[in-house]
Amino acid sequence: MNDLDRMLAERACERLIYEYSRRIDFGEGAAIADLFTADAVWRGDIELRGKDRIRAWFTERAQLTRRVSRHLCTNVVIEVTAADEASGACYLVNYRHDRDEHDATLPVPAGAPKYVGELHDRFRRTPDGWRFCARHVDVAFLRARSAPRT
Repeated sequence: MNDLDRMLAERACERLIYEYSRRIDFGEGAAIADLFTADAVWRGDIELRGKDRIRAWFTERAQLTRRVSRHLCTNVVIEVTAADEASGACYLVNYRHDRDEHDATLPVPAGAPKYVGELHDRFRRTPDGWRFCARHVDVAFLRARSAPRT
């Protein structure tokens, strides 16, 4: 693989990371699955196997319209391991606030991030372009839980 092809592959994988964050933050849950291969695995506090299961879970999550979140990804490093395969890692900071049920106003109160951690990814080039074939969320810091809402 020449330098230009490697750089293009790295940029395509990096863009997937950012597009995932944009889609989840702006309620496009069903569209997140389009960033994954059919046999992909997503692991965080639960494990989702396959594009259909990923679509179902993120579609359900998008129904939480009271939730405001921003997933910030930084220190992205992509390593192209073969012509059609790559791996990557980045830091993730997640700010999240759940508004009252019928409140759609912005801005919302900010406090400490919900969590800080890393994303560990594996990518595969498909006929539709680069896609996630595995994504693992590894949380390093977690905000203390607040008192339940009444």
